[in-house]
Amino acid sequence: MEDISQRIATYQPSTAAHELVSSMRIAIFVGISGAGKDTIKSQLLKSGDYVDIVTTTTRQPRLNDNIPEQDGLDYYFINRARAQAMLDNQEYVEVSLVHDEVNGSSLDELRRLSRLNKVVVADVDVQGLDKYKKLSQSVTALFILPPSFEVWRQRLTNRYTDQAEFGAVWPKRRASAIDELSYALSTNYYHFIINDDIDRAVKVASDIIQNGGSRAKDAEARQIAGDLLQSIQDSL
Repeated sequence: MEDISQRIATYQPSTAAHELVSSMRIAIFVGISGAGKDTIKSQLLKSGDYVDIVTTTTRQPRLNDNIPEQDGLDYYFINRARAQAMLDNQEYVEVSLVHDEVNGSSLDELRRLSRLNKVVVADVDVQGLDKYKKLSQSVTALFILPPSFEVWRQRLTNRYTDQAEFGAVWPKRRASAIDELSYALSTNYYHFIINDDIDRAVKVASDIIQNGGSRAKDAEARQIAGDLLQSIQDSL
C-alpha cells in the first residue's frame, strides 16, 4: 500500500469539492494556542446563524473535561483503511496528517451542511486554511490574536498545574506561534482579530464574516499581529 503520508501530500480535491466550497459561505478560524478561537467560534454557533464542520479523524476518542468525545458530534472517528479509501475516491475536501493521524473534512459533511443554508465555521491550522483558499477565494480567513504577549503567556500558564509543567511545553508553543504568525503575516487574505474582550471579538468576527469588515481596522490589527510576533521572537 502506498505510504499514506505521500498520498496526502499529493492529494487533489475533486471538481465536486471545488464547486461545493465555492457555493457555500465558509469562515475558517486560525490562531495561536491560547488566543481564544474556540471560544469565539462557540459563541457564534450559539446565535443559530452558523454551523460547525465535524471533521474525520483516525485517532481514538479522548476525554474532554472527563467527558468522552462522541462520534458524529465531536469528530467522525474512522479507521486507517477507511481514510485510505476516502483518499482513493477523492472523498475529502481537505486532508492532513497530524501526529501520524489522518484528519480531514469530507465531501459528505459539507454536502450535509450546505443544505442547512447557514454560514459554515471551522478551526484549522494555517496549512488547512490554505487548502480551503485554493478551493475558493471566497472562504473567509480569521486569525485570532491575544491582545499582548504578556496576556498570551499568562493564558497559557493558567492551563498548567505548575511552572515546571508549563516550562516543558513552552518551547513548542513558542515555536508554533512564531511559525503560524509569520506565515499568516506573509499572506494578504487574513483578517486579524484581537481577542481583548470576548463580546467585542465575537462582534468583530461576525461583522467580518457577514460584511467584510473594515480595511482600516484590518490594517491596525495586522500591525498588532506583527508587534506580537516580534515580542514572541524576542522572548526566551
